[in-house]
Amino acid sequence: MINAAIVGLGRWGRNMVDAVQGKSAKLRFVRGMVRHPEAARDFAMQHGIDLSGNFDDVLADKRVQAVVLATPPSSHLEHIVALAGAGKAVLAEKPLTFTRAEAERAVAACRKAGVALGVGHDKRFMASMRELRRVVAGGTLGDILHLEGHLSNENSRTFSTPWRESARESPGASLTGTGVHIIDAFVNIAGPAKRVQTQLVTRKPGPPAVDALSVLIEFERGAGGVVGGVRPTPYFWRVHAFGTQGSAEATGPTELVIRMSGAEPQRLSLEKVDTLRAELEAFADAVEGRAPYPISADEIVATVAAFEAAVESIATRAPVEVGAD
Repeated sequence: MINAAIVGLGRWGRNMVDAVQGKSAKLRFVRGMVRHPEAARDFAMQHGIDLSGNFDDVLADKRVQAVVLATPPSSHLEHIVALAGAGKAVLAEKPLTFTRAEAERAVAACRKAGVALGVGHDKRFMASMRELRRVVAGGTLGDILHLEGHLSNENSRTFSTPWRESARESPGASLTGTGVHIIDAFVNIAGPAKRVQTQLVTRKPGPPAVDALSVLIEFERGAGGVVGGVRPTPYFWRVHAFGTQGSAEATGPTELVIRMSGAEPQRLSLEKVDTLRAELEAFADAVEGRAPYPISADEIVATVAAFEAAVESIATRAPVEVGAD
């Protein structure tokens, strides 16, 4: 059993605690840190979590083997480096950082300290996405030529908070809060991006923002991809991989449709997974050395690099080479 701390107990941090506390045999939270402890005092007491407003308390707590950062991204790098230096593994919510250079520093700090580093892309653990990855890796679809993905999520309207409306903390329209999940899914299937171009159509700057984002991606391996996201629209998830021999489409957390030449579409209905619990338990396995975290360091950096290029493309309204100085 991993003893963990959580930094940040807003809506998402509380969801993460609820996913495992008293339910998992692999990870439990024993300490929490928030800027305003009184706001989270009752929740912490209910879950047996020692709470403070001082990050140094997390660093000094010898019980704590691993730390989950459910905080705005701008603080992630500083906290990751400090935690790695204290010998504590880290799982940071997405995006890990805002730039590839920062992501590389975070990876290097954890590698030097010999501690696990994870990033909170819980959509990776959807049953539909695991099956899509298995189908692609097995070669059923042939060579992957094109990816289409869409993630709309009305959370920006339902759960609006000041930091999520901040250009500094949440750049790239819907990319920071939701769209980066699709970029991560694409990297998992097609590898690193080479070039990114975006189109952002804004009806109302917010809060809450009313806009639609399209991201055109060229991958190093020769595939293409398109990401879409509409902030006010109710939740919708879709990732569709097109290959030389067929296609596979994940729609929502449990549905996968496989289409092959000369055959009727094969529709799979899969058992739903608690993705947050699966994510945290996979992190615990990595901390214990039982298995690597399912998102490799290379994939973590590649996703941040594509995210960074997309944010730049939104600002410049021009194509951006990924990783270009």
